[in-house]
Amino acid sequence: MAVRDSASLLVGLVVLLHTWRAWAAVEVNMKDKVEVNLGEKAQIPCLYTSDDGIGGLTIEWFYEKGLGVKKRFFQQAGLMKTVDNSTHFTERISVNHSNNTMMLTIRDVKLEDQLDYICAVKGLTDGSGEGRTKLRVFVKPEPPTIEGVQNGISVNEEVTSLVGSCEVKNGYPRPNITWYKDNMPLRINKNEVEVESTVTTQSSGLFSVKSELKKKIVKEDKDALFYCEVTYFVAGSTMMSETRQINVNVLYPSTAVKIWVESPKGKIKEGDSIELHCKGDGNNPSSLFLIKYLKGNANWENDTVLLENVTRQNSGVYECISTNTENFEDISNNTEVFVNYLDPAVVMPNNVMVMAKGNELKATCNALSSLQTKTAWFKNGQEVSEGHTLILKNVTFDTAGVYKCVVTVPEIEGMTTSSSLRVHVEGQPEIMETPLTVIETFDKTVELVCDVRGYPAPTITWIVSDGMVPDSDNHMTTTDYGTKSVVMVDVTSNATAVCNASNEHGTDMRTFNIKAKTIIQTTTPAITTISSVTVTNTTTADITTNYSTTATASPPKTIKKESNGFIIAVLIVCVLLLAILGSVLYFLYKKGKICGRAGKQDLTREKSSKDNIVVEMKSDNTEEAILLGVNGEKQPPNDQ
Repeated sequence: MAVRDSASLLVGLVVLLHTWRAWAAVEVNMKDKVEVNLGEKAQIPCLYTSDDGIGGLTIEWFYEKGLGVKKRFFQQAGLMKTVDNSTHFTERISVNHSNNTMMLTIRDVKLEDQLDYICAVKGLTDGSGEGRTKLRVFVKPEPPTIEGVQNGISVNEEVTSLVGSCEVKNGYPRPNITWYKDNMPLRINKNEVEVESTVTTQSSGLFSVKSELKKKIVKEDKDALFYCEVTYFVAGSTMMSETRQINVNVLYPSTAVKIWVESPKGKIKEGDSIELHCKGDGNNPSSLFLIKYLKGNANWENDTVLLENVTRQNSGVYECISTNTENFEDISNNTEVFVNYLDPAVVMPNNVMVMAKGNELKATCNALSSLQTKTAWFKNGQEVSEGHTLILKNVTFDTAGVYKCVVTVPEIEGMTTSSSLRVHVEGQPEIMETPLTVIETFDKTVELVCDVRGYPAPTITWIVSDGMVPDSDNHMTTTDYGTKSVVMVDVTSNATAVCNASNEHGTDMRTFNIKAKTIIQTTTPAITTISSVTVTNTTTADITTNYSTTATASPPKTIKKESNGFIIAVLIVCVLLLAILGSVLYFLYKKGKICGRAGKQDLTREKSSKDNIVVEMKSDNTEEAILLGVNGEKQPPNDQ
């Protein structure tokens, strides 16, 4: 009895175990397909149910490439993740877990990502399960294009004629093309309407489709409009696009016998517009004219043709054909057109040439032309050489600059081309000579110019003896031959300004001596004060200060700015001598040395406090006055 009870208990446990495992089996749910456009982000969810929890699960992602071959690219065992780095999308995928969902994300989807993706989940006690999703990638094709036939179509053609071709490129899956006539789809009908399609698979896997429409043309087609409709697929929908509409030129036979160039008269050059005329020998309304370019197989169904902005490629034989629709006889004539050309000038060496002083400059300039050309070289608007070759020996800084080569065709007005060559002559800076300048002015500043030749372009710095350094950075400009600097210097006293120019080859320096001269004004009588500044450019320092005190009884005189410096100097010396002579005579008179005044010296001295003659020495630049007695004693201003 005990044995029987034990056996029953064991059987019950086994049944219970199998039932529990069935209830706890792993289930995986995935979408049948996910659609995405090229370059977008694809998200493939994997939903699972398990009682083990994420720590007790092993989740794997595979992709299937056909023939049942699977390749694993991701595994998560518990909390440990492993990514296979050998796949084509390793850098673009990520796998995230949330609420029993594993989300596979593929960024920047490529066409090769279109695969079956399998999610497999295995539990420690729940068993395993898997699901799969097919990723479909769509590529929107380029806008469709349509090309009609260039030549006209005759109604007398016995077979179908090519009307046009329509093409759509780089789509996935393959786009479809439908032809329309006057908004109605064309149905294929043997010997009436034929459509031939060609599908091309690009190396990228994208499809290009070209469709040609052939039709038996009838007179009514002359006003018909043909176009293509393209249908293609995108993620979640189907789209449609249409081409522009084209018209078929329906031709009727006509006659023509003469063709000529109406304009321009004379020789033709590239860039001109050519007008061709074709004229028949009758007025038959059923005559048709066809102008053909034999070299390029181009045709124009008209009796006139305007070719704008022609090139040498338009040269050749042009033929006019006139067809009589009644007897189908063709009469033709032709003319030859030649378009003269002048290619852009090519200068060798190209663009920029850097040379050392003393070397020889040799440059060539050529331009291919159908006619005889003339070549000349110019610098600063002046012709410096004639011919294709420019040769300059023993180059100096004067050689530097821009040389322009101009090639012309004398036979045709306005047919010209040009190119330029910039020449730099290397060497240490060389400050150009500046003539001696004398400036007589009431202004407080003087302009200094430092013009330097050299390459690379020299850097110019200024130093002034009074410690003020002019800001030359904003006044320095690069020239064809070097650098030029212009600065303003305040004139308050004698000073020396130094211009220093340097580059990688050396330095050069120029000294400017500034001499401030002032003529002092007296109170009774006086002459007008003049401030003059003498600026010299030397290589040695020369600072000179000249002060002059003048007093005269003559009326005040004004020396104009533009007066001659020599005359001013003579006048100043004369006035100074007269003042000194007058002072000596007066002193002797007061001492009684002349005119019997010796006995009255005491009386004179007693009244000297009232009779002193006072001279006020005054400059233009200050309000301060110095009072001197005749005896040379300084007097305070309040005793004036």
